[in-house]
Order: sequence, then C-alpha cells, then structure tokens
Amino acid sequence: MGTALVYHEDMTAARLLWDDPECEIECPERLTTALERLQQRGLEQRCLQLAAREASEAELGLVHSPEYVALVRGTQALGTGELQTLSGQYDAVYFHPSTFHCARLAVGAALQLVDAVLAGAVRNGLALVRPPGHHSQRAAANGFCVFNNVAIAARHAQRQHGLHRILIVDWDVHHGQGIQYIFEDDPSVLYFSWHRYEHGRFWPYLRESDADAVGQGPGLGFTVNLPWNQSPGPRGEDPAVLPGRASTDAPWPQVGMGNADYVAAFLHVLLPVAFEFNPELVLVSAGFDSAIGDPEGGYHLESLSQSVCMMVQALLGDPAPPLSGPMVPHGSALESIQSVRVAQAPHWMSLQQQGVAPVLSPSPYSPEGRPSSLLLTGRPEFKAAATQDVAALSSLLDQPRLNPTPPVRTAVALAAPDAALALPSDVLCEEGSAPQEETQAWARPHEALAQDRALTALGKVLYLLDRILDGQVSSGVAVTPACAAAATLDVAIRCGLSHGAQRLLCLAVGQLDRPPDLTDDGRNLWLNIGGKEAAALSMFHVSVPLPGTTGGFLSCVLALVLPLAYSFQPDLVLVALGPAHGLRDPQAALLAALLRGPAGGRVLALVDEESTPQLVVVLARVLHGEAAPSLGPFSMASPEDVQALMQLRGQLEPRWKMLQVASEAGGPGSG
Repeated sequence: MGTALVYHEDMTAARLLWDDPECEIECPERLTTALERLQQRGLEQRCLQLAAREASEAELGLVHSPEYVALVRGTQALGTGELQTLSGQYDAVYFHPSTFHCARLAVGAALQLVDAVLAGAVRNGLALVRPPGHHSQRAAANGFCVFNNVAIAARHAQRQHGLHRILIVDWDVHHGQGIQYIFEDDPSVLYFSWHRYEHGRFWPYLRESDADAVGQGPGLGFTVNLPWNQSPGPRGEDPAVLPGRASTDAPWPQVGMGNADYVAAFLHVLLPVAFEFNPELVLVSAGFDSAIGDPEGGYHLESLSQSVCMMVQALLGDPAPPLSGPMVPHGSALESIQSVRVAQAPHWMSLQQQGVAPVLSPSPYSPEGRPSSLLLTGRPEFKAAATQDVAALSSLLDQPRLNPTPPVRTAVALAAPDAALALPSDVLCEEGSAPQEETQAWARPHEALAQDRALTALGKVLYLLDRILDGQVSSGVAVTPACAAAATLDVAIRCGLSHGAQRLLCLAVGQLDRPPDLTDDGRNLWLNIGGKEAAALSMFHVSVPLPGTTGGFLSCVLALVLPLAYSFQPDLVLVALGPAHGLRDPQAALLAALLRGPAGGRVLALVDEESTPQLVVVLARVLHGEAAPSLGPFSMASPEDVQALMQLRGQLEPRWKMLQVASEAGGPGSG
C-alpha cells in the first residue's frame, strides 16, 4: 500500500498553434515542470509509477455523447485553420491534432488510478494529466477541458467496481460546472466545489454556481457550491480589465481568501457533510489557479509545481507545514459559508445538529434557464500576480526548507517490547530514555511517579518528547501506567513548554483533570473531552462531555476541537487518553489524524496501558499518515449534546474566531 503516480509524456504533445493570449497559458510545461519538481524532491521515486493508457470510446461514452466523441476524434485530421475555427465555437478552448490522443490519456490515467486504489494495490495517488476536465460537458468542450476526467472516473468506479457513494471535491478558482451538470440529479455522487463567484461576475458567469444550486430531483443536497464573493484583503483588481463589468457597476470588490477562510470551509461545510455521506471513494479535481502567486485562471509554473509537490507529500503521509498568518476568517467568507450551510441544512443532519436553521423555500435556480456554455461570449481574463503575491509565494516556498520532514515520521515508546504489534515497518519502536537524573527531577513533585514502572515510562515519554521538539521525530505514541496517567501528562506539558514549544495544545480524554497550577498565560490550551459538564472556565480551559453518538462526536471535533486548535496554532499537540476515556479506536484515530494539521504533524499521543494494544497500532498508523478507520453509519447528536456544544461555542467565540461560523451567534457577516 502506497501512493501511485500516473503520467504519460504524450500528454505534452498538444499545444496552441495560433496566437491567443487567453489560451496560451494551457501549455505542456504545466506537466513537465511539475514532474521535474517531483523528481528533484525525490517524491516521484517514493511513488508507484504507472504509465497512463488511452481510455476507450466506450469509457468516454460513460459521460459524453457519441456525437461529441466523434467530433473530437475528427480533430486529428484537421488543419490549423479548421482547428482554430472549431475552437472558436467553444469558450476558452483550443484543439490540436494530438488533442484526442492526449485527452484519452488524461481520462485513462484517472481510470487506472481508480482501478489501482479500489483493487488495493495502492492507498491513494495522483493522475498528473492534461487537458483538464471539470468544465467539460456531455456534448461540449469548455475552459481548456475536452473530456471530463473525474466524472468519467466516477462513473467507471460505479460500473466496474460497484460503488454507491462517491465524493468529488473540486478546488479551483473557477466553478466546475461540467461535473455539476453531469451529477446534479444523482444522489450517489456528492459534488463539492469552492470557487470565485463575485455574485456571478466571475467566469463562467453562471447563476447555478451560487450556494442555492443544491441539485435536482433525487440529487437535492448532493451538489454543494461554496461561492467566494469578496474579501477585505489587500489584493484588489482594476475593474477595467475584468470581464462582465459595466462602467456604472459598483466598485469591484477586493478578492483573495486566506488560510482561515479555507480551513473554515472545510470544518463547517465540507467535512460535516462528507462524514455524514460516508463515501467509499474520494476523487479530487485539483486545480491550482487559486494558489498564491498564480494569475487569475492562469498557470504560474512555479506555484503549480510546488502545489503538486505539497499534495503528493500529503498523499504519501508526510506532515504538512503549519499554516501561517492570523486564523481569522474574512467577513465575506463567513457570509458565503453560512449561505451554503443554510441552503444545505434541509438535506444534512450534520448541519441541522449544529444549529443551522434550514430554509425550505424553493431555490430560485432553475435548470431550464441555464445558459449553454457554448453560447457564452465572455472569456476569462488573466493578470500577472501582484508584487505582494510574489513575496508571499517566496515565503511559502521557503517553508519546506525551513521545516524539513524529520528523519523519523512516527515512533512508539512501549512499556516493554511487543513483537505482536502489527506496526508499519518504518515506524520506529523507540527504546531510548531520558537521563535518569532528569527523569527523577521531573517526577519528584508527583507521588504517582515514584514507582519504578511509572518512572521508566516517564523517561521514555520525555525522550520521545525531546526527539519531537528537536526535529528528529515528527510524531509519537507512548504507553503510560494508568495510575500515573495524570502525573505523566502534567510533566509532559511542563517539559514541552520549557523545551521549546511556544504554544502547546493538550487534548485530554477521560478522567484527567487540568493541573491546578497551570496558568492561563496564552501558551497552553487545555481541552478535556469527557468532563462532567460543558464549561469554559477560561478561554484556555475548556471541558465538554463525551458525546454518545457518531454525529455528536463529529460535531464536537469539527465545530469545537479543530476550530480551537487552528485558532490557537500550537507548536505541539498532546493527546492524552486517560483511564476510562470512552473512545472507540476509530474515534481516537480520527482525533489524532485531524490534529496533525494545526501543529505541522507534531503530535504525541499518551495512551493508558489498560487500553487495547490495537489502539496503539491504529494511532501509530494514522500519525504515520494512513487514513483513520471509518466511524460507521452517521447517527444524530442528542439534544443534550447539541445544547452543550452550542453553549460552549457561544462563550468561546469572542476569543476564538474560527468558531464564528459554527454557531447561530456568528451568522452571516459576523467577524
């Protein structure tokens, strides 16, 4: 099990044969530059490399009409003038004699990747392809897209592998209307897209790109559009060069969404709905034209290649660098997110249980009034990146060098060696221990650490903690005696703060009390799941009962734990599973996996020795980058759990801005 990389050099054959500033950016160098960077970083070598095959015409027919397939096939025999004339009939498209071959390879690469994942040959992978696909429709090319690669891959997974629930996530500066049209009445495919919209003034200028386009018929609720409209950020644009604008229009809003906006979109829209949907396969239509440094709709080769590398590292399980900048969503982002939650609430229990009041009035969007992309006269415009974008990109690209992946990704410290544990082969079984005098000095204030067994376990915890803080190990799991769980956690907190962590998040699960003399100095955030009641004793001391249902647990994690974690931006996360913690193994694994993000992968899990050995294994696997096991069917949170969570959010929201959109008090326009 690993990561596949599917590619074929023939996909670089098609290129623009005439002068067209709009289309020239879709060039072969998009693939070659990305592949070169993968090779330079040693990432290609870590993947299972597969050569793409051509999709058959029958496979293309899973989505596209026979007439359209025949039309594209016919471009192989056309001259340059005929190709230019045909291209002009579509919006932002060019054809080349090699287009049919390249487009079939792009689809075939996606199909090979689906087959490899579903056959269990790999865990995940990347199909590095061109031409792109998400704008392509049943009988029309659009926006550089010829065949809809991801849509065909989804249909293939259904027909050939019998899947019933597929999630498509489409991140791109433009709305993937082609995918939406294909699946808008299909409840077996959940389509999510975030895209720049500007109240319909940004390409492709479609009414159905707005939040209230939620699907049709049996597919109601299975189309989720998150339209970005405006932002008070520093980046603005000259309205004179943008399409669809008249001189009498209101001033063009400034645009540019930040880390906090995208994280809020994940936590408060995509992840709640995705967990409830419980997909059997996730397909990502990955566009990088909204990345820092990229001109609007264009393809900045450096930004693109770096983005591809970061994505492959994530697929391989490497920890991502911590997010930079203040984690405060823009007001316009909160408005967009809330509008999506309101539009989707009638269809998803996960949103209803977070206090989103559903709006049951019919959507003003009508598919009969949908404009054909073939008839659109507007074209996307492209501008060079602003000076501040280039500087921001340089800073972003420096991060992997300043925060290199540690030599050891995950280590496990056991009370005694256990050959029966089915750990991944490259997870280190740590046998080292902190110096005895140092361990005894830390243990001295705690009577529970006086026993030899507890002292030995503490030494291993301190050694592993130091290895994480000095960059030798990314994450770890340590087993502690039940009688010394609270004392060991207290020492780990103090040691972490004194040995280099500027901000430490402690997530304590079960019967673990906050150390009484731990101060609210802003350097530590204590969050207890399993407390007797919901309480915010301070902005840095929060307790919530353990929810009793899958839905309640997910709401607690997505609407409380993660917003707090991303707002706090810790250097280190301690996850302590104390006596009678009450979590099922998949729940504990999901917590640990999701908490890798806020701290750049630096997570140390402390596990009570009375827990099952399998818990140690599953924690080590997710911290190593594997997916957490499924939580199982979604069940609604209890009224008591909903009320407790809403009460806490209301108390904490003024200090922790990532909570805002998750509560009724936040509402549209808050922040």
